[in-house]
Amino acid sequence: MENVIETRGLTKRYGSFAALDDVGVTVRRGEVFGLVGDNGAGKSTLFKLLCGLAFPTIGEIRLFGEHSPRELERQRARIGCIIEQPGFYPHLSVERNLECCRIQKGVPGKNATDRMLEEVGLAYARDRTCKDLSMGMKQRLGLAMALIGEPEVLILDEPASGLDPSGIVEMRTLLQRLNREKGITVVLSSHHLAELEQMATVYAFLSHGRLLEQVGAEELRERCADRIEIAVSDAACYTVLLERELGCTTYQVLGDGTVSIANPRLDMEAYSGLASAHGLSILKLERRRLSLEQYYLDMKDKVDPWSWDAPEMGVA
Repeated sequence: MENVIETRGLTKRYGSFAALDDVGVTVRRGEVFGLVGDNGAGKSTLFKLLCGLAFPTIGEIRLFGEHSPRELERQRARIGCIIEQPGFYPHLSVERNLECCRIQKGVPGKNATDRMLEEVGLAYARDRTCKDLSMGMKQRLGLAMALIGEPEVLILDEPASGLDPSGIVEMRTLLQRLNREKGITVVLSSHHLAELEQMATVYAFLSHGRLLEQVGAEELRERCADRIEIAVSDAACYTVLLERELGCTTYQVLGDGTVSIANPRLDMEAYSGLASAHGLSILKLERRRLSLEQYYLDMKDKVDPWSWDAPEMGVA
């Protein structure tokens, strides 16, 4: 599958502060790429670098395989974006705002405006002034602006920001349809991680400007799956008992000797009872299923246990 976005050693410094530090991500055609991170993690900074709104201190950006400055500018015409909040002329109508965007981008044909209004479900509000739009309608108009010119990639910074539950579902449905029916690669950040779980096919986790991990959704689901973790006095003996008496093979022994049983078929008492019946002391027993939020927090704490106490730098 073609790589549409690649970064290598991407770093952006403001004086001594690194908003991004040695970040390397890969986005393949057709993916829904979810970028996860706290405020100040570097999400918006990364998006600005990709879209040419800021320039890296060091590192390389490749768009559709190209990396020279001239080629990057050409390839950015194939990308639509919303960075932070979409900008409008508040006293102009929805249609006039979209027309201004079409002309600015050099997209021929007024029918492009009509198509985009239909695409995002705003045709009925074409004559309404932007200052009178709801937050959900503004987000849809921003998306229409990003879609002008038929981009192959959408980069969306918090597209569900400020939306009510119905608006979030509508935005998700629209993005999924664009990805599925038009083959548009979607790169987005979101604070609504439960919502992101329903869309993303790949995740990248940022913290304090550093990339913690890039992982596929399927692998992440396996890591977060329902599991029982049991630590006993003899892990090797216990795993033999698991296989022989309970027919369980979906386990692994962690570095600290804890036996992690994925997708357990029995209740916790069956697994603790197996240890007790054979004279094994139980040191720990718990059932876990990680949410995306907890997975991110756990990973961040492992990398930087004091990250929660870091000062807010104000760079997203």
